[in-house]
Amino acid sequence: MERTYSIIECALFVAGEPLPVVELARILDLSADETRTLLKAMERDYRAEGRGLLPLVTDESAQLISNADYVSYVEELFVPDQSRPVSQSILETLATVAYRQPVTRAEIESVRGVRCEYAVAQLQKMNLITPVGRKDTVGKPILYGTTDNFLRKFGIHNLDELPLVSVESGELRVE
Repeated sequence: MERTYSIIECALFVAGEPLPVVELARILDLSADETRTLLKAMERDYRAEGRGLLPLVTDESAQLISNADYVSYVEELFVPDQSRPVSQSILETLATVAYRQPVTRAEIESVRGVRCEYAVAQLQKMNLITPVGRKDTVGKPILYGTTDNFLRKFGIHNLDELPLVSVESGELRVE
């Protein structure tokens, strides 16, 4: 029985989608009714064992699914760690792009006074900025702008909602 379960589990895993019971019956050399009975027993046994993957059996097909009892653990894998701080240089680069877009890397570096290729690359990976064109100057440098993801992350509808900022006596003020 254990070997048969392993064969079914492997077939369902590799398929990744529902497999017709008749196909499983064919590879197991069983009737469709025998296969349905076996699949239902397998589902019951897997649930009783608290397995992470379960066969989901209908009258016509079977599919390997994740056990809902463990969804909170799996969600942690796909939810970004909100506590991970973003470096000051990345924030400064993002602010420069947001307020001066479309802007080239050289223009960002001119504002910040330091190189920014790492920050630009990280912001692109985070899908907060993206190339929006090329500047019509020598070398045709890439122009960067913010993305819709940027707007969602900061809870704004459009760039007009960015807070007004000013520098007074060397101090940044948000209005």
